[in-house]
Amino acid sequence: MEKRLGKGLDALIISTPGKNKGKVEKISLKDIVPNPFQPRKTFKEEKMEELVNSIKSKGVLQPVLVRPAGAKFELIAGERRFRAAQALNLEEVPAIIDDVNSLEISLIENIQREELNPIEEAQAYQQLVSTFSYTLDKVGIMMGKDKSTISNSLRLLTLDEEIRKYLEEGRISTGHAKVLLSVPSPFKRKRLAQTVLKHGLSVRQVEELVKKETSPRKKVSKTADPEVLKIEEDLQHRLGTKVSIQQGKKRGRIEIQFYSAADLERLLGLLLK
Repeated sequence: MEKRLGKGLDALIISTPGKNKGKVEKISLKDIVPNPFQPRKTFKEEKMEELVNSIKSKGVLQPVLVRPAGAKFELIAGERRFRAAQALNLEEVPAIIDDVNSLEISLIENIQREELNPIEEAQAYQQLVSTFSYTLDKVGIMMGKDKSTISNSLRLLTLDEEIRKYLEEGRISTGHAKVLLSVPSPFKRKRLAQTVLKHGLSVRQVEELVKKETSPRKKVSKTADPEVLKIEEDLQHRLGTKVSIQQGKKRGRIEIQFYSAADLERLLGLLLK
């Protein structure tokens, strides 16, 4: 199958010869059932609206791909076209009927062609591994990516549900998520993710905060005030940047780091409220 990569869906499909193979036919929408291995769970409303308007004006120009499933047909590729046709209450759509011998083809096709969010993509990789016994090496070969990229993608699925939702919605980036994965405490991960959202922190800024959180603290003298350490930690999350408090016998100082002119302006806005 590796030799077929990059040649489109037709090159990936292994078919059983039949009189209807490769022919475009009109099929009733009522006779088409969704594909359980469809990796995409969310569809951008704006993109769907564009497709609906296009189909309304010009019709379904590209046929969907289906396979026989008893008295019905199972959708293999063309989920967005199928949904747009349903939204327009069309009675039928053009389709190519092919007796595809493995539904893993559908997963591979969708990963390659659909604009999946990072969590959907990771779930699709996981499906190939758990359902079809793919190794990470094989997934990488099929997708044209190295093993470490696939492994890092799968690690996103270990994030807390709340943070995964932020990633699915595009409120944080994959870069943010990878940095958050380095924080061992689930509570601190969530708190840091909320700080990212509140202050719009860059990946670099989050890296600095995590470095501060996870690096071993310097030995504190027995007379050090635990309350000062607590205030330092609270300030870091409130300001969304690295903060250190140095306390002497008679005086002390607070250091607040910033990483750009825009970051300084953001901090001044918070401090001068």
